[in-house]
Formats: sequence, structure tokens, C-alpha cells
Amino acid sequence: MKHNDSPAGPSRRLVRSCTLAASTAALLLPQVLAGSPASAASHGTPAHGPQSVATLTYDLGDRAYTLPETGEPVELAATVHYPKGLGTTPRPLVVLLHGWHETCADRAAEAARDAAEQAEDWDAYAAAGQKLFSWPCAPGTRPIANDRGYDYLGDELARHGFIVVSVRANGINASSVWGDENASARADLINRHLALWQQLDATGRGGLVGAFRDAATGKPRRVDFRHHVDLNRVGTLGHSRGGAGVTWQAADHHKAQLPAGVKVRAVMALAPAYNVMTEDMTAYEITTAPMAVIRGTCDGQVGREALSFAADATAKSAARFHRIEIHGANHNYFNTQWSLDSRQVAAWDDAGHDDSRPGQCTEPGGSAYETQLTEAGQRQVGAAYIDAFFRRYLTGDKRFDAMLTGRRHPLAHIAPVDVTADRP
Repeated sequence: MKHNDSPAGPSRRLVRSCTLAASTAALLLPQVLAGSPASAASHGTPAHGPQSVATLTYDLGDRAYTLPETGEPVELAATVHYPKGLGTTPRPLVVLLHGWHETCADRAAEAARDAAEQAEDWDAYAAAGQKLFSWPCAPGTRPIANDRGYDYLGDELARHGFIVVSVRANGINASSVWGDENASARADLINRHLALWQQLDATGRGGLVGAFRDAATGKPRRVDFRHHVDLNRVGTLGHSRGGAGVTWQAADHHKAQLPAGVKVRAVMALAPAYNVMTEDMTAYEITTAPMAVIRGTCDGQVGREALSFAADATAKSAARFHRIEIHGANHNYFNTQWSLDSRQVAAWDDAGHDDSRPGQCTEPGGSAYETQLTEAGQRQVGAAYIDAFFRRYLTGDKRFDAMLTGRRHPLAHIAPVDVTADRP
């Protein structure tokens, strides 16, 4: 991966990571769905069109547990998107996990870090970086809600019948665990959230009881999720280092760590960043669940080895593996909190640029320039393929096969997308 995978003073270009949500429902359905009738209804996902969505949050504390390796604190907090009408049939669950990014919205520290970089004062740079990557954040400093960066995606999936849990991992981002230990810690975080949902669905009890808040107002909300969550149909998506985390979590080698009754049926690695020192891929190998990987051609943080990582993880799999490469997409714009329009602390455009080529981008060191996608355009294309993938493998809707194998390109008017699929 292009990320610096050591705890010592990462460059701003590698850690600054951002914003308008774009719905794909109106665009996607008319152009993609054709041919065979939907089989989604038989899997508990209504086939009568997009549904109204509600959004909740929960936060069990910044120090909900500690990493076993280091004793550093990690939160248990997430954003939940779900169909307002839960109906009578359990809904598939999709878990989203962000990657490595600053944890605290400290503008003074950001300015100090920028100044230190200009002055090449690396001691001052590191001191400012420690404030931006601390956990919990200093009193009076807001945490960066990295989990809220996928609200556009959570809304899109919930409109199509999924319950979506976007997990916050600031404690892990601020911790000293790196490499494969970092992927393992992220996998454990996912499993802790899944255990909470398993208990809530089965018994109506556990840590989530009384913990839900309205995402807009912060007021307590009571929602009865009992018997509405199908933990036998779980999908996971991880962005950046989260991509390594979801691959580790779903790997055959770690199935015993899943909470009772949980089955991961589909795995999406979004621009995955991983430990390049890993030579033995056993800990990441997935042989039964379908997997997809998405990468942008202007990604300034992970190169084409992201595709190779996912291919290696599924090399022994009997399930289908999809490679999706979006031309003109960078790394950060998949998360609104990391994108420039958000004006969030540490937001930036990671694509490579040449002043003589306005509006164009490349990956660092690359020679092939592309027309860079807007933030909204990048998310629109990404969300369409992510939505198609989970609807295909969590609801059995085969109408998306042509899109996921590259036979149809319904978003070609926004950006070229290279798609291949291995195995039938």
C-alpha cells in the first residue's frame, strides 16, 4: 500500500484525507435493470422500489474497550441507516468501516502541522500530528466523525432494503497497532458491533438498548430491531485500511471469531490499503464469499497493488471475484469527511495534479492523465457499483450481473469503468 505503515511521522500527503452526497437510485434502476424479474422479494428485500430511510447513531463511549496488544482505548460508536418500514421479514445487514484518517478536528494543530511541513520542522510536525491523531480527543475538540463520511452510501443501501451500520474506528486510527495487527484490530471491532446486533435482534437486550439517538437532533430514539436483522446475510465494506480489515474479518482463518449465527456473504474492499510486508496471505484468504474490489485511477494513496491484494486474497476461492476500476477517481472522495467540499479538518484531494493540465489527474508517478471526477460524480459511480454488488449477493438479484461483469456500463456517461469478473 502507498500509506506509510509505520507509526513514525507519516507525511501529510498520506494522512490528510472528503463531500456532497449523490443518490444513484434514479440513475441506476432505469438503465441497469432489464431482463429477468427480481428475485429480491423472496430474500426479504422488497422489489417495489426505493424506500424511506431513517438515520440513527449510537455511542457506547470513547473507551468502550481497550486493544489487547497495547491497552489503548477504542470506542464503540456507529451510524445506522435503515428503511423506516422494517416490515416483517429480516433485513440483510451491511457493515461499513472507514480507513486511517485524523481523529480530532483540531484546526490549530492542522495549521501548525502545515506550517511545520513548509518549514521542514519535523519535530513540530510530529507534535501537531499527535494532537490530530489522539484518542480520546482533548476536551473541547470535536472528534472527526469518519463514519458519517458514508452517509450517502448508507442512505442508498437502506433505500433498497438493507440495514446499514457505519462503524467509527478513531481509537484504532490513533493507536500504535500497524500492519497485520491493524487489520486484525479492525476485524475485531466489526465483530464487537455484530455481537451487539446479534443480541439486540435475538433478545431485544444488550448494549444497544437505549443507546440509539436521532442522527439529526441527538434525541433518544426507540426502534425495535428485534427479529428484523438477518445476521445470516451480512455484507461488509472497508475503505482504505478498512479494506484490509474486512478481508481479515471474513477470511476462512478467522471464521471462528464471528459471533454466533453471523454469516458474511459478501465482501467489498474499497481502495484497500494493507501491509506490504505481508508475504503469507493465509490470514486474508476468503474461499467462499463473493468479493469485489474498487479502485480509482487517480488514487494518490494506494496503487494497482490494491487490486492484486484482493485477487491474492481470493485466489483459492470458488466464489466470484469482481475488479472495478473507476477512471478519474481518487482515494479520499469516497468519504465525504475526507473531501474538500466538507471543509473538515485534514480534508484534501490526494490525486496527482499538473498545473498545466487543469481538471486532470493521475496517480503519483503515473503518466496517464484522466479527467478527474467531481466529488459527487465519484460517489455516484462508486455507490452504484457497491449497491449493485450487495443487492446481487445479499438478495440474489441477478439483474445486476451484466453490470458487475462488465457487459453493461450504465454510468459510462459519467466515467469509464473497467470491470472484470473471475469465476462463474
